Amino acid sequence: MSEKNDQVLLRVENLCQYFKTTKAVDDISFTIKKGEVFGLVGESGCGKTTTGRAIIKLYNITSGSIYFKDRRISAGTLSYRKAITDARKEMRTADPARKAELERFIAEQKELIRSARYDQKNADKLYEDVMSQEVDEKYKPLLAAASGEELWALQKKYAYEKRIAANQRFTTQIQMIFQDPIASLDPRMTVYETIAEGLVIRGEKDKAVIDEKVYRVLEMVGLVRDHASRYPHEFSGGQRQRIGVARAVVMEPELIIADEPVSALDVSIQAQVINLMNDLRHKLGLTILFIAHDLSVVKYFSDRIGVMYYGKLVEMASSDELFLHPIHPYTQSLLSAIPRPDPLFEKQRRRIKYDPLSAHDYSVDKPSFREVLPDHFVYCNDEEFAAYQRAYGGQAE
Repeated sequence: MSEKNDQVLLRVENLCQYFKTTKAVDDISFTIKKGEVFGLVGESGCGKTTTGRAIIKLYNITSGSIYFKDRRISAGTLSYRKAITDARKEMRTADPARKAELERFIAEQKELIRSARYDQKNADKLYEDVMSQEVDEKYKPLLAAASGEELWALQKKYAYEKRIAANQRFTTQIQMIFQDPIASLDPRMTVYETIAEGLVIRGEKDKAVIDEKVYRVLEMVGLVRDHASRYPHEFSGGQRQRIGVARAVVMEPELIIADEPVSALDVSIQAQVINLMNDLRHKLGLTILFIAHDLSVVKYFSDRIGVMYYGKLVEMASSDELFLHPIHPYTQSLLSAIPRPDPLFEKQRRRIKYDPLSAHDYSVDKPSFREVLPDHFVYCNDEEFAAYQRAYGGQAE
């Protein structure tokens, strides 16, 4: 990997997203480095899309924290509130020394709740302040040293960048490409209006600048300027998805969440869209969270892969390592389902069935996410961890 990949752009810590009693995402943690493509795979309903929507703040997360560029942009409070409840129950039978300790613990949890609520509410406002301060620091010495026409031109640029900074949000640097290229586009808006909408919301008023950016990204995704005046129903599925890509890219984001962007397309069109995203990734230096079902596509496109099952992250490793040494039984089951264009292989291919009740005994020995091999993490308990290390330890490079 290149040197830029050492910088962590997104960090998800103990993320939980519950909908009443349904644990859509349950205590998952991972990082995405700058310039990396992180693939998230798993069957339908495992929590992949919910994870992406929680990161982009379409949901208020239940518990855990999400950090973007080392700033906490989302925080939940359920784990802190549960810890307070458990501590109060223990206080009923605790001795005086233990009670004092629990009281301090409860005070700490309350402070964490206040901090989480503050960050959740004010993350965008704080970012706006930082961006405005950067603009001030950039232009104030220039303005002080300029005069005449140069001063007037600098004042105009300063006012423009100040207005853009005042409308900056963390989510403008995180854009999403949705799964359904039909439902994700407003049928009453032209392609031009669809792509330009984010720029207008961000505070861009100069039509010449908007025109330049819209036409540039249209050509970048393989469309032409004439397409700008048309409506979504006039395009094929692959062209609509290119419009969705253009809408995300025009905002010049640092992170793109691609939520199964090719699953609704024909196989030949899938390859075109994936190649387009791969080209844009290298050309624009994008970081991508790639959510998909097709493991072959994920292997081709991703640097690292996380495997989800029923809201849990059960395995995470580099793309090559995961396909070479799948450790968790569910990952083995997923990989065994990948068909190959080889009749002889298909005749002999053995599907591995995953039954969590028979595969694991977590009644006493509880599981956690552990590093079995270097940078290869698996959700397992103590007994499984020891067995995996015995079985795979000698295969680590």
